[in-house]
Amino acid sequence: MFDRPKSGERAVLVRLAVGAAPDAEALREFEALARSAGAIPVALVTGTRRAPDPRLFVGEGKAEEIRAAIEAGGAELAIFDHGLSPSQERNLEKQLKCRVLDRTGLILDIFAQRARSFEGKLQVELAQLRHLATRLVRGWTHLERQRGGIGLRGPGETQLETDRRLVGERITRLRQRLEHVDQQRAHGRKARARAEVPTVSLVGYTNAGKSTLFNRLTTARVYAADQLFATLDPTLRRLPLPDGGTVVLADTVGFIADLPHELVAAFRATLQETAEAGLLLHVIDAASPQREQCVAEVEAVLAQIGAGAVPQLQVFNKIDLLEDGAPRAERDADGRVQRIWLSAGTGAGVDLLVAAITDFFHQEAVRRHVQLGPGDARLRAALFRSARVLHEETTDAGGWEMEVELPRREFERLRKNDPDFSRVCADTSSRLCLPLAEGPP
Repeated sequence: MFDRPKSGERAVLVRLAVGAAPDAEALREFEALARSAGAIPVALVTGTRRAPDPRLFVGEGKAEEIRAAIEAGGAELAIFDHGLSPSQERNLEKQLKCRVLDRTGLILDIFAQRARSFEGKLQVELAQLRHLATRLVRGWTHLERQRGGIGLRGPGETQLETDRRLVGERITRLRQRLEHVDQQRAHGRKARARAEVPTVSLVGYTNAGKSTLFNRLTTARVYAADQLFATLDPTLRRLPLPDGGTVVLADTVGFIADLPHELVAAFRATLQETAEAGLLLHVIDAASPQREQCVAEVEAVLAQIGAGAVPQLQVFNKIDLLEDGAPRAERDADGRVQRIWLSAGTGAGVDLLVAAITDFFHQEAVRRHVQLGPGDARLRAALFRSARVLHEETTDAGGWEMEVELPRREFERLRKNDPDFSRVCADTSSRLCLPLAEGPP
């Protein structure tokens, strides 16, 4: 075993094509990730394998090649663009005689550098500790045995057991703090729902231009740069619409291929803003050669966090980098906007996006004439919470007649989940599900 160096940024980068052809774009993304973390690449080792080696992931011969590159370049660590098991990481460190970092550890390090808010720091620390908890086995010489000697013998914990216990206790405290933050966010979402302010969430692959578009729409000053994970902490701003309405625009963390599960779990409270949004703006780098692959990765993460069914508008950004980069809106057969082509950097086409957001929420508003009986007080209260009551008067039978307006998504949710709402809608004699003559169908 060996003592790990406490610092060092000179790194040998390792990426193998496992069971597939080499991918030059994925290799460039890996180098960009390493540089975003502050690494100084001194060598790049590539290759192909049919399947990972169970012990070293790369095989004996390739491990010797990596060790030679480390010695030649004076590197202090080796970064692998793969997920390594704890045993593979330990075996590699023993053979290479330097620190070994896998893709998950690399992304966690970048997030740790980018986190600025109290919540963001808690989330990143939780993800790091979850990742570390699986690797507290003979990783350092001071953890591999119980201390002995005169005056030190007898019952007690090994250093490894102590560290495991401390990590477990810290994880528990972080979860409790994040639960409190999650409750605060939930209260904020309920307040916006009561105020009838829908949320529009920006999602997309990292470095697609979400923060630049957010700044362009809201005149905010969120940090934006041409680097992976330039911004981490979510930001909310009000966005006035031309029709006099208002939405809350949320800028979220960017996604990436093979996003660590620890991060998805730790950021679930933050990503809940996305799952409960009224509309997702899926920002796509129109100039990226891997555009379709990036879209697929984002869709996979959205499904993982429960946001796969949220209405989505695709925003193709950076059209100023295309030869035929003209701003435009593409509509489906029903005339609804499905895609917007724009440039957040120059502002071209941003007006088309604002108009599309306005049209979406205007079309999604459902107005209904509601007639409730005296036993429907709970449903009446639910409508006051979820809908905008335009008019109400009591009936001779002790019930209520109401004119309400609510988002179609909320209308469908109530009809699906509220038994009283479903019962009244199923009653053909009820006027609840009849649209107002002047309202949308």
